[in-house]
Amino acid sequence: MYSPVAASACFQSKIFCCPVIAAAGTFLLMLSLAPSAQAQESWNQWRGPHRNGVWADVELPEDLQDSLQLVWEQTDLSPSYSGPVVIEGTVYSTETVDRQIERVTAYNLASGEQRWQVTWPGSLAVPFFAASNGDWIRATPAVESGHLVVSSMRDVLVCLDPQTGDEKWKLDFAKQLGTRQPSFGNVCSPLIDGDSIYVQAGQAVTKLSLADGSVQWQAMKNDEGMSSSGAFSSPVIAELAGERQLVVQTRETLAGLRLTDGKVLWQQAIPAFRGMNILTPLIQDDTVFTSAYGGRSEMFRVRQQADQSFTVEPLWENKAQGYMSSPIRIKDHIYLHLRNQRIVCIDANSGKETWTSKPFGKYQSWVSDGERILALDQAGTLLLIAADPTELKILDSRKVADNSWAHLAVQDRFVIVRKLNALSVFGF
Repeated sequence: MYSPVAASACFQSKIFCCPVIAAAGTFLLMLSLAPSAQAQESWNQWRGPHRNGVWADVELPEDLQDSLQLVWEQTDLSPSYSGPVVIEGTVYSTETVDRQIERVTAYNLASGEQRWQVTWPGSLAVPFFAASNGDWIRATPAVESGHLVVSSMRDVLVCLDPQTGDEKWKLDFAKQLGTRQPSFGNVCSPLIDGDSIYVQAGQAVTKLSLADGSVQWQAMKNDEGMSSSGAFSSPVIAELAGERQLVVQTRETLAGLRLTDGKVLWQQAIPAFRGMNILTPLIQDDTVFTSAYGGRSEMFRVRQQADQSFTVEPLWENKAQGYMSSPIRIKDHIYLHLRNQRIVCIDANSGKETWTSKPFGKYQSWVSDGERILALDQAGTLLLIAADPTELKILDSRKVADNSWAHLAVQDRFVIVRKLNALSVFGF
């Protein structure tokens, strides 16, 4: 059973001593005895268990001022844009230390006790015009029982044992495949599906063996131009037009790929300023939604023909321009944070905007239970929003950080915030 400690105490793991801030013992005891609603699924990858920000079984706080309490906080971390991931009571966080190495640390979710920590050389300097956005690790890891896969800024995939941190394998795309490191670093968050990994790395969409990191196929190889090399968007797997497939958005193209061999089943050009296609597409009922920086929002329908070929039918488009924030879809409406820093609600059937908000910062990450949205902006303001297609309804708000570009995570009545230089865990 968990026993809280004072703010000045340390939890001692086998290797490291980690300072944490503990909340009241009564509150934590209540959390430890509460049944877990997420026994089957966990926040183990980019945008949660379904990679779309929506998780019907997730528990969200009723309010942010009274219900939400700080349980523990690690305050001396180096910077990261990589979102935390959770499995089996452990939260994993990454960081770039002194612009020289990358570090992964595992903590007990309930207590903050450090379980293990590993490092490797991994820094990469981004072009000068992007330097204001930082040059530290960006991609969110993926974890499942037995494997934690981390994407390094230098286009290196590292697979660790989630229990011990021991390295299982490493693939350096530049050294082993002779590809060019992406100008802005590796941004794509890997996807684990069965015994395979899918990721945009090595100047292509790549499928690897989860067991040993061997490359199974590469598709949609890109050139070395700054506006076309690398990738900002992360893939999803979904059934479209009767076939389960990998949906990817490269710097220039939206496409569906066959899982077994990487064959491009369908593709659609998505124009964007300097190839800045960043968000993760939304898939539902054979439709795919995306929105481009310097472009527009678009909805497509994918169909399979009698000869088993696929076609892409544009359904609608509007002027809304997405940027870095990935959207969520709740029933027949899409909620999207825009380049102009506003939030918009779009009718998924018609493409019409039902409401537009005032500006809310440069970036937001969202978690929804299908009724409410928990949103965190880059300035550290946490919002609880009603998923209402008729108007913006902010139920509560609270400042939880000064700077946070990492994706919010929620697991077992804990809200996990990766600040730029800290990791904070709130309970409710």
